[in-house]
Amino acid sequence: MSPRPVVGITTYEETARWGVWNCPAVLVPADYVRKVSAAGGVPVLLPPLAGDVEVLDRLDALVVAGGSDVDPARYGADRSPRTGPAQQHRDDAELALLAGALARDLPVLGICRGLQLLAVLRGGTLVQHLPDVVGSDVHVPAPGTYGDNDVRIAPDSRLAGLIGTEATWACHHHQAVDALGAGLTPVAWAADGTVEGAELEGARFVLGVQGHPEVGDDVRLFEGLVAAARRP
Repeated sequence: MSPRPVVGITTYEETARWGVWNCPAVLVPADYVRKVSAAGGVPVLLPPLAGDVEVLDRLDALVVAGGSDVDPARYGADRSPRTGPAQQHRDDAELALLAGALARDLPVLGICRGLQLLAVLRGGTLVQHLPDVVGSDVHVPAPGTYGDNDVRIAPDSRLAGLIGTEATWACHHHQAVDALGAGLTPVAWAADGTVEGAELEGARFVLGVQGHPEVGDDVRLFEGLVAAARRP
């Protein structure tokens, strides 16, 4: 039996409380770890250290997790008052990992912020507060909760091959892709036209989704990532 692919998952630094402790911690929701494991991969957590790109040489695939807003300076925009505080260390680390993964043709799954970072890396831009554009809070429900977003998927896409041409997935994002950037093709859209998924042309497996496939029971996107990691 061949060894299980090793899948890196990006993390972030936040103040966390457990037991008697209340201090900075490097963390990511456990759902990511469970999904990678359920899909047949070995999950490895990657701290947000920009100088540690060489870890990619020991990985078979990369998951870029959701989280905080990307600094608008990364795509040449003025900061909106609706944009959250910049996390420079995380932007630095994840953009470096993404660039390194693309250079190595590692399979990549970008989730929510991960899709947005992929767009920015390729020269794209973001909508800084989506409700101002679409006129509703459908993409960003109450804090700490996920909504259900119906999306249509391009029939000839890798994403459709994994989950079909229609899907409903968990969402929680107030930002979204505006311009995708070089080589990225939109493959999924919400009813209001928001880009919900994109793929990188010519890559072994580079897929970004605006939803949160780590939430719920569907493991197919992670299975697709792990299957791509098994192929040379």
